[in-house]
Amino acid sequence: MIARVKFLITGDGMQARAIRGTVLSIIGFGGSQFVRLASNLILTRILFPEAFGLMALVQVLLAGLDNFSDLGIGPSIIQSKRGEDPKFLNTAWSTQIIRGIILWILACLLAAPIANFYDQGQLLQIIPILALTTIINGFASTRIYLANRNLTLGSITSVEMGSQVLGTALMILMALWLQSVWALVIGSLFGSFFRAALSHLLIPGPRNRLEWDTAAFWEIFHFGKYIFFGTIAGFFVQQGDRLILGKFVTLADLAIFTIALMLATVPQMLNQHLVDRVLFPLYRNRPPAESMENRRKIGQARGLLIGGSLILTAFFALTGDFVVTFLYDERYHLAGAYLVLLSLSIMPRIIFGGYSWILLANGNSRDFTIMVTGMALLRVFFLVLFVGKFGMVGAVMTPIVVDLLSYPLQIYYTRQYRGLYFLQDFGFISLAAAIAAVAFWANPEVISIFSSIELW
Repeated sequence: MIARVKFLITGDGMQARAIRGTVLSIIGFGGSQFVRLASNLILTRILFPEAFGLMALVQVLLAGLDNFSDLGIGPSIIQSKRGEDPKFLNTAWSTQIIRGIILWILACLLAAPIANFYDQGQLLQIIPILALTTIINGFASTRIYLANRNLTLGSITSVEMGSQVLGTALMILMALWLQSVWALVIGSLFGSFFRAALSHLLIPGPRNRLEWDTAAFWEIFHFGKYIFFGTIAGFFVQQGDRLILGKFVTLADLAIFTIALMLATVPQMLNQHLVDRVLFPLYRNRPPAESMENRRKIGQARGLLIGGSLILTAFFALTGDFVVTFLYDERYHLAGAYLVLLSLSIMPRIIFGGYSWILLANGNSRDFTIMVTGMALLRVFFLVLFVGKFGMVGAVMTPIVVDLLSYPLQIYYTRQYRGLYFLQDFGFISLAAAIAAVAFWANPEVISIFSSIELW
């Protein structure tokens, strides 16, 4: 037993690294969410709700720009046979820098049309300044992806936590001084700077320099050309609710929805974080189609990830109203009911969301793009339909409908890799239904939200 524990702590095998990576990812994620929540609680008491609504809108728009130009550099490094070749890494880094500069130029060009569309004049100044993060992020070291490839995640955790703490501390100081949305802008800029700097200082690996290898670029481009379209679609899957809500509701209401979403998506973000950092490399190194042993081990890992995430989701679904009332002042108390609803709405995505990564692990970015694009089209359609008719409740209803309708699409595209777990999915969906029933029983005030918009 002692020898086994020692092996898991110090061993260099894939299983030992996967387990250490999982533990480190959970620790890092937990620390990150604690800092995120603490800063949010402090800032909501310093700033007015409209500032958070405005910042949520800007961050969604910048996430859109980022996704609209994603070449899949990180996944390319993780899955490529040349992923540890310095020339390949330097070409990826050079491409990443060029991409960041182009993104900033696009953001500047789009600032005026976006400000006019949302009728928010401040966006004209905020977007070009905050978009500088795209340039800063471009200079982050490719050592991050190399460490992820090899499941050596301790240094990545240090970088992520260190940059977040430093950026958050500066953001709070700026909020006390400026008392405006610009505090959030400045904190975000320096958070990106700290992350880029620490990625070069704390993560071991080959030093990046500007270099160009045409063959490496075309390999990245060939793999990433489908990811380019897939991440555009993924943007609407992940961010479409706030993008569309920003047109239909006030900034104060958008702030309430954003706070509820921040808490509700913690389990989903943890799940996605672990899928990205642990399950994706395992799909690449231990393909389930190769042997029943691989399939069994990945099924166990997947079950633990989903089960743990659903337990955390159940906590927010059952106690959401109490949590918000306890943590926030009365201006934000309506977020409690939406926290309950949003917690329930993300459960199908937690259960089914990891399937798409098996496609990227096998280098199949084309089918990944087709599948995610189909999900995005469904999401945009139902968001426009439901948000236009039901407001914020429509944004809650949409992910449930879309994720359930998308399941057959995921089955179709991933079946060839033997990565589907039907019995596991059925068991988790049954558990999710039970959690939803108990949550509605424990939070009867949530029903009043539906009755107030005359859904029936």
